[in-house]
Amino acid sequence: MEIQKLYDLDDIEFEDIAIALVRLVKHIPDHEFFFKINQKNDLKFSRITDLVYHGTYYDFCFPRFEAYHKHTKTCFTFISNKCSESNQKKLQTELFTEEENIKFLLNNHPDVEYILHSSEQFPDFSVILLAENLAFPIQDYNLSSEEELYQIIQYYE
Repeated sequence: MEIQKLYDLDDIEFEDIAIALVRLVKHIPDHEFFFKINQKNDLKFSRITDLVYHGTYYDFCFPRFEAYHKHTKTCFTFISNKCSESNQKKLQTELFTEEENIKFLLNNHPDVEYILHSSEQFPDFSVILLAENLAFPIQDYNLSSEEELYQIIQYYE
């Protein structure tokens, strides 16, 4: 008699992660953007350790900023979509490689400056007020478990 498996990893469905995309009206430095956000909100964002993506030829660093909402006890994290720094690990000897020294976490959205993530399963990003002349309205976005960014966010959570 065969022993029945308790669960099969192929049958487990992973839930999507709700994130938000933040596009700026004009390019401004991180410190200026978060200074203005901290002025408008009771949330106080501060820089935490960078998200590090290990590529084949480069290691990429993406700045992260975090704050806790006092009333809901929710953690909000802004992750820069574009790397701020890339460190070359080894020389590229192949002519046509897909890895360059600049990386975006969301390759299909290079116009997005920040990815906003929450510790809540069903986050409410409307509690974060952005200056109208500074950023476009926050766009909700769902990450499926097949996307690479999904795995990265799960690792850093």
